[in-house]
Amino acid sequence: MKRIILASSNLGKVREIQEICAGQFEVLAQSDFSVADIEETGLSFVENAIIKARHAAKHTGLPALADDSGLEVEALKGAPGIHSARYAHAKATDAENVQKLLAELAGVPEPQRRARFQCVMVYIEHALDPTPVICQGSWEGRILTEPKGDMGFGYDPVFYVPTHRCSAAELLPAVKNQLSHRAKALRHFLATLKTA
Repeated sequence: MKRIILASSNLGKVREIQEICAGQFEVLAQSDFSVADIEETGLSFVENAIIKARHAAKHTGLPALADDSGLEVEALKGAPGIHSARYAHAKATDAENVQKLLAELAGVPEPQRRARFQCVMVYIEHALDPTPVICQGSWEGRILTEPKGDMGFGYDPVFYVPTHRCSAAELLPAVKNQLSHRAKALRHFLATLKTA
């Protein structure tokens, strides 16, 4: 089975991608190779994902898959966006980011709390690959006024999923892996590779 390095040290993300790709690829975390995260200096999800994929491929010699994803809240003009992982501060925990988001949305009525998760996946065969495969997925919802559920990670506890009437953190992993922005981008990626 083909081995792919995942350009992430986020264990929740690694586990999610491993589950979705099971049986098609052996997905290894870059931390398994002692590869540290690289600074995300891009101005878009696409740029950041390419930076991460090239870094992982360069340091491991393996094909690399990277995603850059984040939460876009309409009332905050798309924030936190590409800064989602470090919204509260550079070394923020998930809980700190969620608290900052809720503080920013204090007093905003429910109809105006629309949001979406965005995910861009980039796959490269090697560090200098001139034609990366780029796939995107999004997941529509809205932001709750308080966290609910203890599954998932990141902003999942405050991301309300209208189709299932619960937060993303209340969904079973198998259900989330059918609905999420990352799952959609990964399915697009897997379909693209099959037709390439």
